[in-house]
Amino acid sequence: MSAPPRVRSVDSSDREFRSVLGPAGNKLQQKPLKKPVADKTKNLTFTKNMPQCSPLSPSILRRNGISMTASYSSDASSSCESSPLSVASTSSGKRALRRSGSLSSSSSLRRNLTEERDEKASDCFSDGRKRCAWITPKSGQCYIAFHDTEWGVPVHDDKRLFELLSLSGALAELSWKDILSKRQLFREVFMDFDPIAISELTNKKITSSEIATTTLLSEQKLRSILENANQVCKLIVEFGSFDKYIWNFVNQKPTQSQFRYPRQVPVKTSKAELISKDLVRRGFRSVSPTVIYSFMQTAGLTNDHLTCCFRHHDCMTKDETGN
Repeated sequence: MSAPPRVRSVDSSDREFRSVLGPAGNKLQQKPLKKPVADKTKNLTFTKNMPQCSPLSPSILRRNGISMTASYSSDASSSCESSPLSVASTSSGKRALRRSGSLSSSSSLRRNLTEERDEKASDCFSDGRKRCAWITPKSGQCYIAFHDTEWGVPVHDDKRLFELLSLSGALAELSWKDILSKRQLFREVFMDFDPIAISELTNKKITSSEIATTTLLSEQKLRSILENANQVCKLIVEFGSFDKYIWNFVNQKPTQSQFRYPRQVPVKTSKAELISKDLVRRGFRSVSPTVIYSFMQTAGLTNDHLTCCFRHHDCMTKDETGN
C-alpha cells in the first residue's frame, strides 16, 4: 500500500496574492489584489515607511572625522546602513591621486633644477673649467687636486694600486677628505703601501695603538690591510703583477662612461661584483662591490667623470696614449 501524498500547506499570504488553479482551470475566483497607491514621495531620499536615521550631531561627526560639508547622494542614503562617506572618500581619493601626481612631477622638477644648478655651479671656478658635481669652488685645494690629477686616471703601478685599494676600503670609516688630509701619514705607516713590506709585519705590529691612533682606523681595517698585502703578493707570483691581474677584468682598457648627471653614476656594477667575488675567494677582506667600484673609479679602470667635466676628455686621452 502506497503512502498517501503529502499535502503542502499554503500560507495565507499566498492565498491572497497568488492565483489557485482548480479542476476547471482558472475559473476559480481569487481575492483581487489591491493596486498599490502611487507614492508621491518616491523620488525623495526617505519615504514614510522607511525607518528614519537620526541625524548625527556635530560632535559625533567631528569625533569620527566626518566633515560637516560632506555631500550625500540619494542612492547612498536610501538605507540607514549605507555609508554616507562613499562620495567623500571617492572625491578624497581623486584628490589624493591628483596630489600624488603633482608631488611626483614637482619632485622631478626639483631634481632637474638641482642638477641644472649643479651644472651652473661647476662654472664658478676661477679657472672657468667645469668639474664633477661632487667638487665645488668651496672644496679644499687638496680635494680639487685629487679630482683634477688622480681620480679616473689609469694606474698601472702595483704600489699605487694597492694604496688605492686600501684607501677605498677605509672609506667605510673615513671620508675622502679625511683620507687625503692624512695620506702622507698613511704612506709612512704602511711603508709607502709596498705589499711585500707590509706582508712581513705581524698582527700585533699592524694593530698597535700607535698605528691605530695615527690612521684613525679600526683594528678590523688594519688587519684587512695586512691580509690583503699577503694576497697581493700571491697574485704577483701567479700573474706577474697586481696590475695584470686587476686590469684583465676590463680587458686592459678603461670603461668610458657617458654620465651627464650625478644620479646616473652607480655605487656598484656587475663588473665590480665580479671582481669582489674573485678577491673574496682568494682571501681578500673589506672588498665589497661598493669598495671595489670606488677603487675602479679612483684607479681609472672606469672613467666616471661627468661628460660636462673637463677631466672626462682628459682621462679618455690618457687612456688612448697609455700615459
